[in-house]
Amino acid sequence: MRQQQQLNWQQRSIILGIIWIIGVICDRLWFKLDNSVPAWDQADYLNGVLNYWEALQTPQWFNGQWWRSFWLLSNKIPPLNYILTVPSINLFGTSEDAATTVMLFYSAVLLLSVYGLGVVLFDATVGLWAAGLCQLIPGLYSHRLEFILDYPLTTVITFSYCLLTIYFFSSSKSWLWAILAGISVGLAVLTKQTALFFLLPVILTIFITFITQRQWWRLIQLIIGGLSAIAIAFPWYRTNWLLILTSGKRATVDSAIAEGDPALNTLAAWTYYLKLLPQLLTWNLLLIPIAGFIFYVISKLAKKNNHRKFPTNYFARDQWIWLTTYLFGGYLLSSLNINKDPRYILPLLPILAIILAVGLLLWRSRWRNYILTATASLGIILMLLNIFPLPLMADKLNPQGRHYPYTGEPFPHPQVITTIKNTSPYLRLVLGVLPSTPEINQHNFSFYGEQSQGKISGRQVGVREEEILADSRSLDWFLTKTGDNGSIPASQPAMVQLIESGKDFQLQQGWQLPDKTQLKLYHRYFPTVEVQEFNQASNNNQNLSLEKVELPAVSPNGVPIPITYAWVGSPKLLQTGIVLLTWRQTEDPNAFWIHDHALGMGALNFPPALDNQPAFKVIERTAMQIPLDIKPGKYNLEATYLDRHTGKTQNLPLPNITLTIDPQATATAAPELDLGTQLRNIAPRMAENIKGLEAIFTQTARINQYDAQQDYLPQVEKALSYRLEHNQVNIQQQVNWLYGVALSQVLQQNVEGAIASFKKITTLDPQNPYGYAYLGFVYLYDWQPKPADIVLNTAIKINPNIAEIKTLKGVASLMQGRFIKAWKMLNNHQQ
Repeated sequence: MRQQQQLNWQQRSIILGIIWIIGVICDRLWFKLDNSVPAWDQADYLNGVLNYWEALQTPQWFNGQWWRSFWLLSNKIPPLNYILTVPSINLFGTSEDAATTVMLFYSAVLLLSVYGLGVVLFDATVGLWAAGLCQLIPGLYSHRLEFILDYPLTTVITFSYCLLTIYFFSSSKSWLWAILAGISVGLAVLTKQTALFFLLPVILTIFITFITQRQWWRLIQLIIGGLSAIAIAFPWYRTNWLLILTSGKRATVDSAIAEGDPALNTLAAWTYYLKLLPQLLTWNLLLIPIAGFIFYVISKLAKKNNHRKFPTNYFARDQWIWLTTYLFGGYLLSSLNINKDPRYILPLLPILAIILAVGLLLWRSRWRNYILTATASLGIILMLLNIFPLPLMADKLNPQGRHYPYTGEPFPHPQVITTIKNTSPYLRLVLGVLPSTPEINQHNFSFYGEQSQGKISGRQVGVREEEILADSRSLDWFLTKTGDNGSIPASQPAMVQLIESGKDFQLQQGWQLPDKTQLKLYHRYFPTVEVQEFNQASNNNQNLSLEKVELPAVSPNGVPIPITYAWVGSPKLLQTGIVLLTWRQTEDPNAFWIHDHALGMGALNFPPALDNQPAFKVIERTAMQIPLDIKPGKYNLEATYLDRHTGKTQNLPLPNITLTIDPQATATAAPELDLGTQLRNIAPRMAENIKGLEAIFTQTARINQYDAQQDYLPQVEKALSYRLEHNQVNIQQQVNWLYGVALSQVLQQNVEGAIASFKKITTLDPQNPYGYAYLGFVYLYDWQPKPADIVLNTAIKINPNIAEIKTLKGVASLMQGRFIKAWKMLNNHQQ
């Protein structure tokens, strides 16, 4: 074509750059005008970015444990998008607008990839027009204006498809292209697992082609490329594979049921996305290219010579089969996913843009230039009308395409966070967010709480009726809202009533929202942890002291009792310390119970600049569990300070603090037990049976809500590990403590530690099959089927009638390639 011959690579680069810059200007202007707060998904992804940004402030590239904790920061969603957004945060700050600048990078990569596909499959003119259309397709530019995963995923899939195309159709440098394509596939699945919906049909096509054509050398190249993909994605998937599997049902089946998506056995499930194409593409970008194809076919059937004016590769069979494979395979597998959403098929749109570009360029009448100009102009006008509230109407052309910035009054999220910080300084806090609307939800309050370095995390609590009381007793701050509360469970009104009308909370402050409803912030009258400045001259801030303990003088056994500790010390000592508290009977030293916890319950958040400042007082208002089988009598408090970082300890001098246990005494009303005590109470139940695990993990899932960092887990692990090493106790007490250590390690996904703990349990309690079962499970989680097989054999010898152990045994056999044995074990379990 003469037009193509007149454009050299510099000119084509300039055109691509102009196309990209137009998108940049529109996007940044949109964000400049927008006063909205991120909704659920957007805020959740932004929180993930901030987690990785914080971790990358102090990287330890050669520390394997650091890498493991790095991959665990996002244990359900692959982290590539989070990692790629970190430079934007470093450069422009922690705001949502700063994070969205990464979309400029994705946009550039997408345009280059589409252009490259157009060049390889057709010519540069098709590539340029396809890139331009990508800027005008509503399904793409509307999602480019939201910090969600779909536009980045579309980019990396298109980039990977481009490299696979170059590799498949090229005859030179195949090794290089094979490895690059493999790396790109690894990056795609490190963005989201559903990338395989679009790339797997293409990869299988390449694989089958090489086999049928006996291109063995290229098949080896493809395998090497596959190994490159595995090398990129394997570390994260290996670390998080179990959570990926267990969360899959909730993310697909449960979501589909909740949203009323059509079942797979209905026609609606398979035509769902087809009906959405006009909305995603707009009618003008769809019909005009289709008309181009129709007129070309008509002219060819009429035996006119117009079709000979086109480059021959416009109609090459291999190119169209290649494009069809991607589109049909991606559509089919996306439709097979029971959870439907228009954004899930965005990766089809850039490839459709290439086909639409060909359709536009098939116009060969004298009106051709006018048609092309009119199509581009109409697309630009419609895009501007859809994203900016201009005094014109876009509804007639694409009524579902509008995506205006919110230009109303700002929301009060920063003021809410500031109020909490000023009222409860130097603390990491969890805010119970009872509404659940796009503007008021737990995720965006977590984002603003983390953005201000206040370590304030939002959680939606009160979602289960049976947990309402525990939720209300476990948090100090709650948000309620008048008017529409959004997608809330049936139990939520009762939770709101308990907070607003109960005797434990006071209204701290209220704000009027843009919709004229009221946002109300409630605070507990007597918070669980309180930090006060303590400037008493006699205090030596190099020491920690227990200033006061308040508790009932007498209590029956088997109940929780209220207790208040007041600690005084330097910020460094307070923040790094775990106190090992032992209540021991004076007559019988073997009669005791423990109340170990981190100072401030692990919620202290002093800035490093305060390490050597005057001392602070930390008041803890909590509850202590009195064991059911403890002897009556007087008990004295003993205290040891454990530095959680160095492991060093020191005995703390205490006044004479006693508590009398009398079975006839009247119990005193107590607040909720601290999280460490709750974990220590439930962990020994693991030795009773495996079926009880469901109740245990239900309870740990609940208490995890109350500590956003799950700091109570390392508290329990470190405290009990120290006691096991330094305290002389009977075997049963050791086993109970070991289950506490093991459960905390499992919940932290500390595989090596959990294996060591369960090994000790099987040594101390060799006739209990459940210890071996848990050890076998952790081995399987760590992809060690052989040692798992050995310990599971021992468990089966002790008790051959436990179905869950047989299932684990079948999984161990399956992982070792013993398929017949695995089938027998799993089949016997089902029977």
